Amino acid sequence: MDFSSILSNAMGEIISPTTAAYALAALGLAVHFGYSGLLNFGQAGFMAVGAYGFAISTLTFGAPFFVAMLIAVLCSALFALLLGIPTLRLRADYLAIVTIASAEIIRYLVTTNGWTAVTGSANGLAAFEGGFYAMNPFPEGSYMGMSSRDFFIRLVAWILVAACAVLVFLLMRSPWGRVLKGIREDENAVRSLGKNVYAYKMQALIIGGVLGGLAGMIFTLPRGAVQPTNYGTELTFFLWTCLLLGGMATVLGPVIGAMMFWVVLSLTQGILTGLIDSGVVSWLTTTQAGQLRYILVGVALMLLMIFRPQGVFGNKKELAFA
Repeated sequence: MDFSSILSNAMGEIISPTTAAYALAALGLAVHFGYSGLLNFGQAGFMAVGAYGFAISTLTFGAPFFVAMLIAVLCSALFALLLGIPTLRLRADYLAIVTIASAEIIRYLVTTNGWTAVTGSANGLAAFEGGFYAMNPFPEGSYMGMSSRDFFIRLVAWILVAACAVLVFLLMRSPWGRVLKGIREDENAVRSLGKNVYAYKMQALIIGGVLGGLAGMIFTLPRGAVQPTNYGTELTFFLWTCLLLGGMATVLGPVIGAMMFWVVLSLTQGILTGLIDSGVVSWLTTTQAGQLRYILVGVALMLLMIFRPQGVFGNKKELAFA
């Protein structure tokens, strides 16, 4: 078993575009739940809206990259608005039910055969990334062991993550962010001070949803395809894992949590596959190893919640929700 190759592959996941997409989406969950107390179980739906908004505007309407990106952001904001209007005046569990159901509704809508010409149905959409890679300023060659295309998408993805993290950091340390934290702790007390709690919640839901939409776009660009099977409920719970690993009410936590999540997945997959190939674990197949790694990550998450519920970078004081 080649441990150096396994470790090298795992370390490569730290800066992969998929990790960047997970970091962005988990940062959106931090805005929703960590700072605002909004229980969103449908972040995969926001990612799907962003990805399909970008792909459809490019393929169907021939929109240039930045216009398609703006459409993806607007679609995510509209999706958040539609979810928030009927639920944000109610208890948090209603938002959880509505968001998880809405994410599934989006996934089933794009697989409708009647919309195949637009959404591609179960096969999804492909070949919409040309406008993005046309802006690549790096000539063909090797950049830190990566091709020009790989280096460009990673650079753009992580610049976007950094910019959004700085934006969230500044927002949460502004008076607006302090009101959000107050709502998370006791919204009745904030309401008694004359603040419009509903409006603040809506703003937080839209901002976190936009981050999810951008994550969906970054998630699909390196693949050159968007497929509905990639946006199931398990994606949302993977994002929650990233958030809990790093720390809920933090900016750096979701980013580091996403890195940890993918490194651990890659390590466990590589080690289990190596043990199977060497005959040490003969009773396990490669397919079963892929499933077992999620079980191991789940066990690790449970242990983390028992011994360090605030996550790696979290603060126990932030867990004192009303």
